[in-house]
Amino acid sequence: MANTYTQIYIQYVFAVKNRECFLKSNDEKLQKYISGIIANRKSKMLAINNMPDHIHILISQHPSYAISKMAQEIKNNSSKMMNDEKWFLHKFNWQTGYGAFSYGKSQTKAIKKYIFNQQEHHKKDTFKDEYLKLLEVFEINFDEKYVFDFFDK
Repeated sequence: MANTYTQIYIQYVFAVKNRECFLKSNDEKLQKYISGIIANRKSKMLAINNMPDHIHILISQHPSYAISKMAQEIKNNSSKMMNDEKWFLHKFNWQTGYGAFSYGKSQTKAIKKYIFNQQEHHKKDTFKDEYLKLLEVFEINFDEKYVFDFFDK
């Protein structure tokens, strides 16, 4: 649409079903595949990093794609690819739901650094602590029974 200008930065966070540690940490093949999904939806990958049980993705999102649709397409298509290529002995699924957090341009440098440093970050904090902190920082009302399945030790 002519004369339409947008700047939409969204960080997506989602987890492997049952919080299983199935993914290879910082998996280049998975990250490239997801980057292609995002590019095919007129959006731009800014940062991506995964841990064995969850993933963080920061994109500059095209306004024609709803946040829920983008999350659904990333999860569905990446699951299908991993299952079609038989990455695992069983069927792979992402957990139901996702987190989506918006940022301004001035925040993107810090968020990229945060995403790229996930492996170091998780030497100190659990994914549960990290995710609940994001919900609190963004002042998102939530009921813990509806947040990702966390299997506390």
